[in-house]
Amino acid sequence: MNKGYAVYCDADPYFYDAPHRTAPAPGTGRARYAAASLPVPEGWRRHESGDWLALRPEAAELPDQGWKIHVSACLDNAESVLERVRRYCLDTGTAFKFVPSRYLLHQRNAKYADRAGSGKFLTVYPADEARFERVVGDLAELLAGEPGPRILSDLRIGDGPVHVRYGGFTRRECYDDDGELRPAVAAPDGTLVPDLRGPVFRTPEWVEPPAFLRPHLEARAAVTLTDLPYTVESALHFSNGGGVYLGRDTRTGVKVVLKEARPHAGLAADGADAVTRLERERRALERLSGLDCTPEVLDHFVVGDHHFLVLEHIDGKPLNTFFARRHPLIEADPGEERLAEYTAWALDIHARVERAVAQVHARGIVFNDLHLFNIMVREDDSVALLDFEAAHAIGEPGRQTVANPGFVAPPGRRGPAVDRYALACLRLALFLPLTSLLAVDRRKAAHLADVVARQFPVDRALLDAAVKEITDGTAGTPASGAVVPVEPGDWPRSRASMAAAIHASADLDRTDRLFPGDIAQFATAGGGLAFGHGAAGVLYALAASGAGYAEDELGWLLERTGRLPSGTPLGFHDGVAGIAWTLEYLGQRDRALDLVGILLDQPFDALAADLYGGTAGVGLALDALGAATGDAVLASAALRCAELTARAGSGNAPARPPRAGLLYGAAGRALLFLRLYERTGDTGLLDLAGDALRQDLARCVRGAGGALQVDEGWRTMPYLGAGSVGIGMVLDDYLVHRADDDLARARDEIVAAAQAMFYAQPGLYRGVAGMVLFLARTRATGPGTEPAAVRRQLAAMSWHALSYQGHLAFPGEQMMRLSMDLSTGTAGCLLAVASVYGDPPAALPFLPPLSEDGGPLSRGPLGDREEKEPVGQRREMS
Repeated sequence: MNKGYAVYCDADPYFYDAPHRTAPAPGTGRARYAAASLPVPEGWRRHESGDWLALRPEAAELPDQGWKIHVSACLDNAESVLERVRRYCLDTGTAFKFVPSRYLLHQRNAKYADRAGSGKFLTVYPADEARFERVVGDLAELLAGEPGPRILSDLRIGDGPVHVRYGGFTRRECYDDDGELRPAVAAPDGTLVPDLRGPVFRTPEWVEPPAFLRPHLEARAAVTLTDLPYTVESALHFSNGGGVYLGRDTRTGVKVVLKEARPHAGLAADGADAVTRLERERRALERLSGLDCTPEVLDHFVVGDHHFLVLEHIDGKPLNTFFARRHPLIEADPGEERLAEYTAWALDIHARVERAVAQVHARGIVFNDLHLFNIMVREDDSVALLDFEAAHAIGEPGRQTVANPGFVAPPGRRGPAVDRYALACLRLALFLPLTSLLAVDRRKAAHLADVVARQFPVDRALLDAAVKEITDGTAGTPASGAVVPVEPGDWPRSRASMAAAIHASADLDRTDRLFPGDIAQFATAGGGLAFGHGAAGVLYALAASGAGYAEDELGWLLERTGRLPSGTPLGFHDGVAGIAWTLEYLGQRDRALDLVGILLDQPFDALAADLYGGTAGVGLALDALGAATGDAVLASAALRCAELTARAGSGNAPARPPRAGLLYGAAGRALLFLRLYERTGDTGLLDLAGDALRQDLARCVRGAGGALQVDEGWRTMPYLGAGSVGIGMVLDDYLVHRADDDLARARDEIVAAAQAMFYAQPGLYRGVAGMVLFLARTRATGPGTEPAAVRRQLAAMSWHALSYQGHLAFPGEQMMRLSMDLSTGTAGCLLAVASVYGDPPAALPFLPPLSEDGGPLSRGPLGDREEKEPVGQRREMS
């Protein structure tokens, strides 16, 4: 689970949204600081963006980059620190910005906040290095003795809240070695390079820290673990509050676990920092000493200002890892014996966990954070409970403050009732790990229980008891099917229902996004417009499925693309190329060509070679637009992209972390080469496509039932975006042009990867919708390709389905909120179902449906069937 999604859940009960959009509410800790509402002083400019409110003298001339100052603060002293720094900056004419509310500061310092940005409350911009030294000294004196979390990306000045780092003052961006758009600084020769903002202080290689910083650098380097009787062998986990490490006691050679806590950082919902929670854990575990279901406390100590707890190492594996090892629904046809065997094991594990929780309660402690990741299973199937930082004594007041989203209890639960709720969720999750959906609608528990009862030989009374515990007090708890308004396979009712959910979610008054989607909408400029997670992809899915879009929805995209946000990436899924292609598809050629002009003005050399945001995707868009318009310049630019893409795939390419699959791997490159081969007849391009596909297949391994999946080192991936199914999509097209027994065999083994009974998410690129689209399109023959296999996967999509305003909708990544975007949400699911039932079948860009005999259908200039007319179906909203 990616904990970074949690902070995007507060602003809206149904959709992910930026934290700064969480509505201020007096008395809830979300009201803005008084300084955020003060009038702008004469001669100053004010600008608010995201989490920051900036003030700058109108006459100030700041450099593009240099040494800047960050000030941290705790929740209790933040307003006082802000008032003093604000007054100092106004008096000295120094530009600054600050986080304008207690809520946003809390989120920046929360347990799973970004470690690189943690603690940053104020940023001060000295105009030059001489003033930098003076301002640092003044602020250090002004704030002496004030507590604040250490900012990991910065150098701390003394032991106060003032920190410094070298970086950009103005927003500039460049592509890094992976082709990702990053904040940039200029090297001495003027070349833009990434402005590295990790959880470690560093300076660019050409920057020499000023002499006055030397004592602070030496103080930082002096803090080590070398004098302690423990060695650290590996890191097990990091959070904003500190790390968890596997270590060894050098005196005995025994393995231990060291838990680190940083003061004032890693805040829980009640404001408790990591040190406070570590002390809670120590007290709880000492009270539980002697139980075989909890680790023993061996030691505790402080190094610098970081606190450490040394715990007994329990040899075993977290319960969540057992799904990949033994869950029967990861297979295509597990059989009754396999299902019965797993059911017996799961019920036994649950009973053991229940007994462990009862033992903890008997010692007067509430665990308060029970979930799959905090349960260790030993080789003999005995269990131990880990991570007691949220534990407290039974009867002690207070609500649950740290919890996994799939197991968090309703706000009214207290004490042992919190653990009972988590045990009920665990009973369902052991069979169907989809309890994150309860964060959107707890009534989904009844539907999950229905699915479990159909798939496993489990006593229904056990499931009903779990549902009652989960839904107790939930208003209007319905029969299970009520949270799924219509089955995905019930076409065209499902099309109408998904389209209605998408239209209902649209917010025409917002400027950053039209349709809610993944948190990636907020990660890059123009994310809410783009094909992958923004309006372009949603409008494409509506049009391609035959559902149609509203004129004002298209109007929203046209208005926002009249002046693209500064820094919008160039790629297909993340930026300009995909938006331009979509607008041409929707019949908006003039605006599409305007964007193509922006695209052609940019160098492509620094882009990655992938389909998502790199030269493969840009080249495909330019090739299609060139064919549609007859513009030879665009066709030539597409061939230039192919050259760059081929160079990146050669042995002389810069070293980059290898990735496989359609979006980020060699399969996306192969797709560009294939389409250009079809356009030009150059067999060298077909050779390049074959080489690229073999490169990706070399990253694959055979798993359960011989299914071919991408090996990422710590997991295998079957999915459409970054897994083997995406490779299979392109293999289908390659085999149309050139017979190859080895590649055909690989394609058939990839079909098996699309046959599992359960996938953790519903989305197009990382879930069951991608399997539906692949199976509906492939012309492979044999087991798993028959219509019944497609229908089974369509039925499985309903396991994830929810209702939005009475319409069929699907959750996004991490499944804590609904999504309407193409990559992760309802639009992608709509496209997948339309690939089965659409007339003509819907398809991904550049991957049109294949004919019954395996050959390509005639392709229009945008890579789709010529018969698809009109390109964009318009729908007037009532």
